[in-house]
Amino acid sequence: MQAEEAKQRIAELTAELNQHNYNYYQVDAPTISDFEFDQLLKQLQDLEAKFPEFADQLSPTKRVGGDITKKFETVEHRYPMLSLGNSYNREDLTDFDERVQKLAGRAVEYVCELKYDGVAIGIHYKNGKLERAVTRGDGSKGDDITANVKTIRSIPLQLLGIGYPDDFEIRGEIFYPLSVFSRINEERERDEEPLLANPRNAASGTLKMQDSSVVASRQLDSYLYYILGEGKVAEQHFETLDLARKWGFKSPPKEKNMIAKCNSIDEIFEFIDFWEIHRNELDFEIDGIVIKVNDYHLQEELGYTAKSPRWAIAYKYKTAQVSTLLNEITYQVGRTGAITPVANLQPVLLAGTTVKRASLHNADQIEKLDVREGDTVLVEKGGEIIPKIVGVDLNKRPADSQPNAYITHCPECLSALNRIEGEAQHYCPNVWSCPPQIKGKMAHFISRKAMDIDGLGEETIQQLYEAGLINNISDIYELTKDQLLPLERMAEKSANNLLDGVEASKKIPFERVLFAIGIRFVGETVAKKLAKHFKSIQSIQQATFEELIAVDEIGDKIAESVKHFFQEDKNKELIDSLIDKGLQFEVVEDDNIGSTAILQGASFVVSGVFEKFSRDELKKAIELNGGKNVGSLSAKTNYLIAGDKMGPAKKEKAEDLGIKIISEDDFIQLIH
Repeated sequence: MQAEEAKQRIAELTAELNQHNYNYYQVDAPTISDFEFDQLLKQLQDLEAKFPEFADQLSPTKRVGGDITKKFETVEHRYPMLSLGNSYNREDLTDFDERVQKLAGRAVEYVCELKYDGVAIGIHYKNGKLERAVTRGDGSKGDDITANVKTIRSIPLQLLGIGYPDDFEIRGEIFYPLSVFSRINEERERDEEPLLANPRNAASGTLKMQDSSVVASRQLDSYLYYILGEGKVAEQHFETLDLARKWGFKSPPKEKNMIAKCNSIDEIFEFIDFWEIHRNELDFEIDGIVIKVNDYHLQEELGYTAKSPRWAIAYKYKTAQVSTLLNEITYQVGRTGAITPVANLQPVLLAGTTVKRASLHNADQIEKLDVREGDTVLVEKGGEIIPKIVGVDLNKRPADSQPNAYITHCPECLSALNRIEGEAQHYCPNVWSCPPQIKGKMAHFISRKAMDIDGLGEETIQQLYEAGLINNISDIYELTKDQLLPLERMAEKSANNLLDGVEASKKIPFERVLFAIGIRFVGETVAKKLAKHFKSIQSIQQATFEELIAVDEIGDKIAESVKHFFQEDKNKELIDSLIDKGLQFEVVEDDNIGSTAILQGASFVVSGVFEKFSRDELKKAIELNGGKNVGSLSAKTNYLIAGDKMGPAKKEKAEDLGIKIISEDDFIQLIH
């Protein structure tokens, strides 16, 4: 075969195989057998091997995998991957509907979809070709697993038809079909290999495998259900998913009632009731129903909280419960010294996983349930993830049963426990010498949202601590290669990677260092607020209680904790040591180039659609000039920036409260 002829045949086979793939996975109407498909694929593989110059990077042959990924790159999401607010009762859905309709000032149409119990994914397409696939991660950053996602046949490598945006992201869920999961476990059982625990965890583990050919053999599947980009391809979510199916995406099919428009709360309940009965007929797991506002402009109007959209909610089906024997109550010590009682159970299968342990939370919870060793207890999964004890079968309680006596001393260092007034948990006060606290603080320090030190994980922290090489977070910066090499599983390359990671962490910005040092109640968001306001660790250290609570979202509890932290000499010594090591303890001025204080003290609500700014750009401009973004109108709001298609209810409320309503042009005048 001549080169030109081969080029044409490769193009024909590629198009034909893509169409067959679409027929099979997207519209469930295959026109050839699996054998015939495999024969065509083999022809294409042979031609690409002989004429590699004509092989497309997104050829159907890539579905078989073969790429080896030693390390998954961490990348930032273009759009944060927020989670949905969850509800377990219908009153919450009614409240949600009433709240949305009140803000909209009119009747609202919703879209109901299944809540897939899989692994969330964001897939970026450019000019119709799959560019990158990223896991949810922490919501702001995730792992690039593109090579593995390309092996999933229900995810198109090249889009079909016309009309799709040049550059966009589609999000959805990757999961194990239950039939495939069962078959794999049957094979593993036959080969005397450990069984996969449950479909969700197995899918997550499969997507992080280094060999993409193994991922291909596992036959994962997907549903993709939300499109993000600079422009909208349609005015409504339901309409957009119709288009997505035409472009080759496996989106929820309306023909199978997996997605439906609902114009009332009663129609939403009908959809929920239908799938509560029929969900066991599906070849994949769902754990509830998602309800979304259909109109995109209203979605923008409703906006977001810090964690989730205000225009969507998830209804979770009630979790399964099982009874089992509580063999023993033990106690764990956390990095803050908090003591957590743990129920050690007779292993029992619950919602697809074997449960051996469950948290008892605190002494009050044990007393409330009157849980005792030897009891038969009722266990369920909170949010279908964390096992918890919800009751005791008193009829099966042994005659010689004795009430549980909560421990009085730390199980690790034997220090007498404290219980702070107004708090439920007991604490070990031995902050600087209790091993789990020391290791826990160091593990928190190196975690992804904190210092994210490459080559250093919790197991290595444990190893270094037991070898006597580190006893606090500052010691991490004094490690040498000579100290590391004698350790088990520590070759020269891994030692170099660890030391390089430690050195690179010195460039981590102040807000993350502040979070990493582990001040109680100073989480990721609070650390950002404090860093932005005070600019340096010295300013935070010297701040009065009144100055601390004056910062947005800093209450008495957090302010007291910050003051207490810096009153301890050992903490101040630790900070001084970390400063000497070269860590960032002040905001780098470059971060605030172009900022002003023109809007200092003014609060804004942004609503509607704008021509010169996106909503996010407007909010950034407000903060850059000293203003404050707030989520809803109140008597304390100074300005409402009104764009096109702003809801009438919001305008009316602003007028009632006497809030100044301005346009984006008015805003530009304000900051110039």
